[in-house]
Amino acid sequence: MPIHDLTNKVVLLTGIGCIGEGWGNGTTMAALFARQGAIIFGCDINLDAANRAVEQIRQDPEVANHPLRKSGDSVVDAMQQSTDVTKSDQCKAFFDACMEKHGRVDILVNNVGTSQPGGPAEMSEEVWDAQTNVNLKSVYLMCHLVLPVMEKQSSGGCVLNVSSVAGLRYIGKPQVAYAATKAAIIQFTKTTAVIYAQRTGGKVRLNTVVPGLINTPLVSVLAHKYADGDEEGYRKTRDQQVPMGRMGSAWDVAHAGLFLCSDEAGYITGQEMVVDGGIVDSTGRT
Repeated sequence: MPIHDLTNKVVLLTGIGCIGEGWGNGTTMAALFARQGAIIFGCDINLDAANRAVEQIRQDPEVANHPLRKSGDSVVDAMQQSTDVTKSDQCKAFFDACMEKHGRVDILVNNVGTSQPGGPAEMSEEVWDAQTNVNLKSVYLMCHLVLPVMEKQSSGGCVLNVSSVAGLRYIGKPQVAYAATKAAIIQFTKTTAVIYAQRTGGKVRLNTVVPGLINTPLVSVLAHKYADGDEEGYRKTRDQQVPMGRMGSAWDVAHAGLFLCSDEAGYITGQEMVVDGGIVDSTGRT
């Protein structure tokens, strides 16, 4: 059996799309899991981005040519409507559509996130609430739906939550709501992992992947929030903040997530895997 084999496992993934062209974390993770034989059912608040991601993944040669997938199998689909995973009814519609089509969920990936600048004095209540909803409430809403199904399945299941090194340390820009919610995701995962380890004997696992500074198309958006639109300068600054001297890629994050969701990580639960080129272990000086 190939390592990290996910053949015919059903993956429910939020935030499958990418801002602009290229490989964001959600699209990349979906593609890598599909390369390992998984069946992907995704959603995104941006329907065009979701559909672009689906086609991008379907055209990936390693996905199309997976040796253990039956010819004609549906590799990846996405909700054919915009899905806001801060809304319980839209989360349920997404979950129900997957269950109706596939009858189970083997892996849940909570991938959505948003960052807005500001400390508590400067940040409005509306911005705080919006970030709390996207980054943290969405994790609760999806786990609320999926965990009871995984508990009943003889094969159990695995939840992968996506946090950030901003939840572990200050990374050079004021984003208190983002940092607080990303830290909360880690503790949400730890606590829930212990509950389900005891309840299912380890049949249901939850872990967190913690990306550092990752070079995706989202960096261009962040440059306008934090560096007055100076994309080149912002990328250079981010590179210099990393002890390895460069940002990571979405593939670095995806490979960590794949391991945590694979049978090879079957005795790992409630843990965070940091993918950051050494940032958390450094002084933060450039």
